[in-house]
Parts: sequence; structure tokens; C-alpha cells
Amino acid sequence: MDLVEYQGKQYFARYGIAVSPGEVADTVAEAEDAAERLGYPVVVKAQVQVGGRGKAGGIKLADSAAEVREHAGNILGMDMKGHKVRRLWIERATDIAKEYYASFTLDRSAKLHLAMVSARGGIDIEQVASEDPDAIARLHVNPLDGVTLEAMRELVARAGLDPQAREGAAEILVKLYDCYIQGDADLVEINPLVLTTDGVVRALDAKVTLDDDAAFRHPEWAEIDNMGESTERERLAKSKGLSYIPLEGSVGIIANGAGLAMSTVDMVSQVGGSAANFLDVGGGADEDGMASALEVINLDPSVRSIFVNIFGGIVRCDEVARGIVKALDKVDITSQIVLRLDGTNVAEARRIIDESASEKIISELTMLSAARRAVELAGAPKAQGGSGL
Repeated sequence: MDLVEYQGKQYFARYGIAVSPGEVADTVAEAEDAAERLGYPVVVKAQVQVGGRGKAGGIKLADSAAEVREHAGNILGMDMKGHKVRRLWIERATDIAKEYYASFTLDRSAKLHLAMVSARGGIDIEQVASEDPDAIARLHVNPLDGVTLEAMRELVARAGLDPQAREGAAEILVKLYDCYIQGDADLVEINPLVLTTDGVVRALDAKVTLDDDAAFRHPEWAEIDNMGESTERERLAKSKGLSYIPLEGSVGIIANGAGLAMSTVDMVSQVGGSAANFLDVGGGADEDGMASALEVINLDPSVRSIFVNIFGGIVRCDEVARGIVKALDKVDITSQIVLRLDGTNVAEARRIIDESASEKIISELTMLSAARRAVELAGAPKAQGGSGL
């Protein structure tokens, strides 16, 4: 779960990380009231899950109620890279002396946590890495050891932070690591981490991605307002327990297992097509699971064929085949289904598919041939209406 700025700052505050005072506003009137309480000058900030808000006109300084009214009116409803601004964060303005960068995330290749600090804050870390890789100080952290204040002091010194900012930055990094670990986050990022003109180090922005798999430890997450504009397909997939990621192609993908699903997406690309999604049914490739998966895929108007790629291990292929045949009775499919089954009881599964005599299902023996057929069908005109099966 990706948090927007104000949610990230509220999350930081739980762990004692200094942030600027601010309030949420959903209307122009609420923005004016918040600014009066906070005191001028204030910053009016769009709350959407995209970068580059300032360049897009989504962050404005206001010195008066009239300016707040003008900026809030302009920003609310603004489209920013496909995200409509529905909420604002009104924050007391900060006098900035210097801007830095700090984050914790997981380095999967090293199987360790990774701290990154740079004296070049306020721009994308990817840009810094491209232009001047040495400007980023990195430190791998063994989760069994954690971090110490001394280690963070050494890190900020290596990063070249100004001497007057180092102690405050090191203290914030210790708290940021606590937020990352105890808060079950995949990423915590402060960009910029600022040194104010009166010598205080503070988080001026917040990027937090929470680990959805840890939600059972955090019942309070249910109260977090999801500011992301998820589609009907994404909401349905989540309610059905499916791992679904929308893409921009025309071949719908259903597979059991994340590895197989990723390989299927890659195979479609290799034969000249493009996947419309990543959908992993996991161990739920039975009748209900397949019906749910097909229902989700069927909601995507860009899908022109559906590639179902199942390897029967724990789940038997004959169960999957029965599930697909029965699912067609539940879901009015508008695209042709290309089915590749392999594994346990695959011969029985193919018999079930053959006996179903459904014109909606095309069986292929290999993953490669199935991918080619699905891509070929995606180039044909889409069927109008379901089969009524």
C-alpha cells in the first residue's frame, strides 16, 4: 500500500520523526480554515501518488487567504499523470537552508536492508544515481543487528551532509529505521530531508510503501484511506484474494504462481504481443478461483484474448479444467481463451476440455504455442457478447 504525503508524515510522526505542522483539506473552504489555524505563510500541496507535483503546479506557496483560495481552487480537480487531485495538505511553510535525501528499503540481491543518504535532495534519487552515483552513500544493514546512532553518524558524514545537520539527520535515520522495521514498510523515503534556517532537521516530504503481507499485524491500517485511484478490476481482484496488476497490452494473463505468471507475461512479449495484466491465482485455480480470475480479466475492455497458463502440482489439472468449464457458465466471456495445461492429471484435464465442446476454449500443448495463439487472436476483432454457455 502506497501512502500519499500526509499519510506518510502521519506515519513518520508515530516514530518521533519531525515533520512540519499541517492539516488535510478536501475543499477550498477547508483549506482556508486550515491555513488560518496554521498561520501564514503556508504551502498548498496536492495529495496524489505521483512525483513531480511541484513541476505540475500541484505545490504552491500562499501568503494570504486569497492566495490559498486561488491555489486550492486550481489544484483540486487537477489531473496529474492520470490521477485526479481530490485532497490537499495545507502545511506551514518552512524556511529551508539545505535539502538532503534519506531512505531505507530492501536490497533483495544482497538479502539485506539498504540505507541511502545523499546531500543532493529535492530531486529524484534515480537522477542523482545517473548523474553522480558517488553522491549517494549506501549502507547495508543486517536485520539481526539493526542500526546504531554511531553508524548513522558515519553514514551522514560519508554522504557529505553539512556539519550542522549531521547529528539531527543521524537521529532521524535511527527513527526512520524503526519506522521501516516496526511499521512493516517496504520503503520509507524522505526527499527532501531539510535543514531549516534555525538549525532544525525535518522531513519535508514522505514516501511510504507498506507491506500488504504484514496487514494482519496492523489492524489500524484498515483505517487508512486509500487515496490511490484503483480500478474496478483491481478492487474486485483484491476482494477475491487474487494478485492482479494492470498493464497496457491486449492479452489477458491468468497463471498459478507468481513465477509462472511473470514468465507468461515475458513469453507473450517475446512472440510480439503485450500483456494486459499480471494475474496470479496462486493455489486457487479451482472453479471459484478461475471464475473470479476470468471475471476480473473480462472487465478490461483492452483485452482481446485470454491466455490461461496452469501448471498442475498441488492443484490437479483436471480440477482446473472443470473449474474453467464451469466458470464459463458464471462469466459472460467476450474474448477467446487459450489454455495451456501441464502437470498432474493433464490427460484427464484435456479430455474434460475436449468434451466441453466450448468454442471459447482453444487448447495448446506448449507455453510457446499458446502464447503465439493468444497474440494472434489479440490482433483479431474482439467478439461482441458472450457465448451464453
